Amino acid sequence: MNVTQLRISRRSVAVAAALFGMVSLALGAHAALNKRALDTASAIAAGQSADAAIKTSRLALVIGNGHYPDASAPLSQPINDARALTAALRRDGFDVDVVEDATRDDMSRAVGRLKSRIKPDSVVMLFFGGYGVQVGRESYMIPVDAVIWKEADVRRQGVSVEQVLEVMKEQGARAKLAVVDASRRNPYERRFRAYSHGLAPINAPDNALILSSATPGKVADDSGGQHSVLMAELLGNLKAQAGGIEAVFNKTRVAISRASDGEQVPSVSSSLLEDVRLDATATVNSGS
Repeated sequence: MNVTQLRISRRSVAVAAALFGMVSLALGAHAALNKRALDTASAIAAGQSADAAIKTSRLALVIGNGHYPDASAPLSQPINDARALTAALRRDGFDVDVVEDATRDDMSRAVGRLKSRIKPDSVVMLFFGGYGVQVGRESYMIPVDAVIWKEADVRRQGVSVEQVLEVMKEQGARAKLAVVDASRRNPYERRFRAYSHGLAPINAPDNALILSSATPGKVADDSGGQHSVLMAELLGNLKAQAGGIEAVFNKTRVAISRASDGEQVPSVSSSLLEDVRLDATATVNSGS
C-alpha cells in the first residue's frame, strides 16, 4: 500500500467515524425527545387520573322538589336551592346528580345511581329540599307524585333519609353528609291523627354530619327570597371556605338562630371522626 492509498484510507476512516458520531448524536437526541414526550404524556395521564380520582371520591345527590299537586302553590325555593348548591359543589370537585320535581321512581333510581358510584374513600352528600314528614322515628323525603292520607302512605311512598344514609354506610363511604331542608308546614298534616310537625331527629351513622333546617319537631316558614333561609346562609359559608364542613354547618346554624331571634334553629348532628373540607384542593383530613 503506497502513501496515497494510506492517506485515503485514513480519510475514509475519519469520515466514517464522523458520520457514525453524527448518527449517534441524532439517535440520542431522538431518544431523548421520545423520553421527554413519554414523560410529558405520563405526567398528563397521572394528572388526569388524579383529577378523576378527586371527582369520583366526591359524590352528591341533590333533589329539589317544588311542584306538589296537593299544595296550594308551588315551592320555588327548593329548585333554586338545588341548582345553586349543585353549582357550588361542582366548583369544589363534586360529581353531582341533580334531580328536580322527582317522583318516587325518580328518587329510587337516583339513590340507586348514587349507590353504584360510592367507593370506600368517597365523601358523599345528600341534599333534599321540599316537603318532609316524620313517621315514628324516621324522617321521609316526599316525592312530588305522593298521595298521602295516612301514615302508611308516607312509609310506602316517601324515601327515608336514614335509609339513604345507611346505603352510604353499606357502600363504605368514608364521610356521609346530608342537608335536609324540609321542615315546612305541609299539606298532609291534617289528614291523620298521629301526624307530628317537622322532622324527627335524624340519626347520624358512623362518620356522618347532618344539617336540617329546624329543630326536630319544629316547622320553618319559607322566606320571600330566591333561596330558603338555610340555603342562603349555607351557600355563603361554603363560598367563604371557612374551615371544614362541620364548622360551615355550625356557622350556618348559629347565624340563622341569631337572625331569627331563636324562631328558627337548624339542627346539626355529627359523628364525624375526621375533618372534611370541601374546597377542590382537599379531601378528608385527620381531625388532628
